[in-house]
Amino acid sequence: MFNFAVVKLIIMTQPTYFVEEDKILSALFDEGMDMLHINKADSDIEYAERLLTLLPARRRDRIVVHQNYFLKNEYDLRGIHLDNPGDRVPDGFRKHVSRSTSNVADLKEMKKQCDYVMLHSLFDSLHGGRRASLTDEQLRAARKAGLIDRHVYALGGMALENIHVAKEYGFGGVVICGDLWDRFCIHQEVDFRGIIEHFRKLRKAVG
Repeated sequence: MFNFAVVKLIIMTQPTYFVEEDKILSALFDEGMDMLHINKADSDIEYAERLLTLLPARRRDRIVVHQNYFLKNEYDLRGIHLDNPGDRVPDGFRKHVSRSTSNVADLKEMKKQCDYVMLHSLFDSLHGGRRASLTDEQLRAARKAGLIDRHVYALGGMALENIHVAKEYGFGGVVICGDLWDRFCIHQEVDFRGIIEHFRKLRKAVG
């Protein structure tokens, strides 16, 4: 039986910066985006700072960074995210820390240390070639054991069409990346109405 409870919706940036990005993200905030994760591995810090200065200051409490953790305090952001399970929380960061893992066994301890944990991968990634690594049997067992709950968010290949699956497994949220950004060509387009329309559908699906 499906779980129709409301789940959180996190939008994660695509890996590269592009010209229209600040306009799109600002529009998504206006549409009700609750949480943005800025994940730009291997990019220069100047680009991250430029993006943050272009976004509305009143929305910074909804932004989490995956790299350059000092930005959290410098721009009064919501928090930081640790992508590698073995990484330690930097000194001085006690408020709003989240993590990622692909190992269900990590969830019990991670939930004690974090606001939420992103568990991957439920589905094949829409980019990068990452394959689904969690089986139906593992996910159902984790839910039954109380490991998957409102503090665990589904990551990896998440899209409008499979949000209901994450709900069935009892996840407290979903993380959307490629399913949103695939609707805009950063090299050729300036009209991002398709992204906004899809975001509205995503919000409806999680509610």
